[in-house]
Amino acid sequence: MSVSVSNVVVRSATGAETPLAGYAGSVLLIVNVASRCGFTRQYAGLQTLQDTYGARGFKVLGFPCNDFGAQEPGTLPEIQQFCSTTYGASFELFDKVQAKGAKSAPYDVLTQAEPAGDVEWNFEKFLVGKDGTVLARFKSAVDPTGPELTAAIEAALAA
Repeated sequence: MSVSVSNVVVRSATGAETPLAGYAGSVLLIVNVASRCGFTRQYAGLQTLQDTYGARGFKVLGFPCNDFGAQEPGTLPEIQQFCSTTYGASFELFDKVQAKGAKSAPYDVLTQAEPAGDVEWNFEKFLVGKDGTVLARFKSAVDPTGPELTAAIEAALAA
């Protein structure tokens, strides 16, 4: 079953309701991020992806999440400052979300995509095609700039 995020509405960093339909035509990488995780260094790789593919219609969308080991306890301004100063990350960050249990958008929809199931840890990645369809899911340990993910991004951009 294909799952689409086109009808999903998330909260921006300023608290505004933001329909993901507004990103139609772009390839998205939706990631639940955390500042105090063993995978936090992936912020640098995510920014590299944004820099490398952004001009071709690719966007990294980061969703801070404190569900796993309480590794994202900060406020949104603290998280934004940390990402910017520590990793030079300038990709879009949204309001904090819940990715497990009583999931909030976009995870209430993303976790229905095959292989369906709860997000297992921070930095799990969902690749979304230009039409809003979830194309692939990558576990936390998959390096953002590794061949598995970059090949999938390039294929999605070429589609």
